Amino acid sequence: MGRERPEEDGLPTGSLLLKDVSGDGNHSNSTSSSDPSVTPLVVFSTLVAVCGSFVTGCASGYSSPAELGIMEDLGLSTAAYSLFGSILAIGGLVAALVNGWMTDMMGRRRTMGISQIISTAGWLSIAFAKNALCLDIGRLLNGLGMGIACYVVPVYIAEITPKSIRGAFTALNQFLICCGISLIFFLGTIVSWRILALIGCIPCVLQIFGLFFIPESPRWLVKVGQEKEFEATLQRLRGKNVDISREATDIRDYTETFERQSQSRILDLFQRRYAHSLIIGVGLMILQQFGGASTFTSYASSIFESADFSSSIGTRSMAIVQIPATALGVILTDKAGRRPLLMVIKPIHIDAFSPKDMQYWKEVTPILVYVGIMVYSVAYSLGMAGLPWVIMSEVFPVNVRGSAGSLVTFSNWSTSWIVSYTFNFMFEWSAPGTFWIFACICGLTILFTAKLVPETKGRELEELQASLAHFLQ
Repeated sequence: MGRERPEEDGLPTGSLLLKDVSGDGNHSNSTSSSDPSVTPLVVFSTLVAVCGSFVTGCASGYSSPAELGIMEDLGLSTAAYSLFGSILAIGGLVAALVNGWMTDMMGRRRTMGISQIISTAGWLSIAFAKNALCLDIGRLLNGLGMGIACYVVPVYIAEITPKSIRGAFTALNQFLICCGISLIFFLGTIVSWRILALIGCIPCVLQIFGLFFIPESPRWLVKVGQEKEFEATLQRLRGKNVDISREATDIRDYTETFERQSQSRILDLFQRRYAHSLIIGVGLMILQQFGGASTFTSYASSIFESADFSSSIGTRSMAIVQIPATALGVILTDKAGRRPLLMVIKPIHIDAFSPKDMQYWKEVTPILVYVGIMVYSVAYSLGMAGLPWVIMSEVFPVNVRGSAGSLVTFSNWSTSWIVSYTFNFMFEWSAPGTFWIFACICGLTILFTAKLVPETKGRELEELQASLAHFLQ
């Protein structure tokens, strides 16, 4: 080690700690040495991990194209099918209570494997269902698998990638979710709902198989005291001829320091040193959902129909525009940074529902609604769709990452359920009023980002976490 690391309140404040946590990341300190190049193992490990994201997208999009087929074949009522669709969120809520604990206790790789085993069982239960009970059990299992994967996948990717490409690689999580939603939607117009469920099993099996060939997160290995495996894994990820001594020392020192502070229990999150990280993680997740994220995924068809626009054209257009928009977001995450995308690329809610008393506006309202939702889809895909998950994977120290992940994902799933459940009631009360509320929350998100969210682009995880721990000191 051979170098002093002064500490304040038991947390490292040496050369890795920035004083300006809201800057753009273009700082000059001892960590400004060239970042390791991207190795084939990092790329392959990321691709295996985001298979779980693809499964999440498939499960999210399944209920829309499968609705008519399931209701006709099994004789389900509207209420019964509504239960089938909404039980996915219940599974996600349950998983949020344990996903952080699983990730910390079992490791990132094993947790991903468990999530896909559960998801596979869910898809098979749906594919071979003979009644509503089997359908609901399968959907619940899909929700459990999703709730685990939505946390562990971005965390694993953030922990194995060099800082220069960490944002883009972590943002692939959202890109694959969009791809999964789009694929399931289009295939659902071609194949039966049972075949569609079997197709959902394919990425699950691919990830389970791929997990045998990727390494565990080096940061988790050092957390559990597997020193030899930690250095060997980090060397494999960075390349055979790369000097990893500085990075290994920084990871080890910061992990040991944070581990001495407290263990990963939920009550430890509410200490002053973690307050800033907790506000960022939970705040972004709540603002993401209260800004209308779930409504356009769950109720796009009914919104289009209420505006007398073709629901099939509208929903297919949404599926098409989200993929290139999310791909652009992946590129811009490390080019432009997280803060600009959160602050500038905010969804715009167009109030196209209010002027229906005028004949002229009645004629153009369908087009306005279509344009408004397309603008929303593109803007949301560029920014708020994936960036809260990217930032969540970066801001929490390793000793509380498990319990923090559970709290953050629980916040996301619970607010998603609240918005999804209340949207129809709000829409009946006032369509323009509903979207104006969403627009105000989007404005609040800009203010929240400007005041509290740091730029994480180009910063080591340990450096960022230490600076956040001292922000409110």
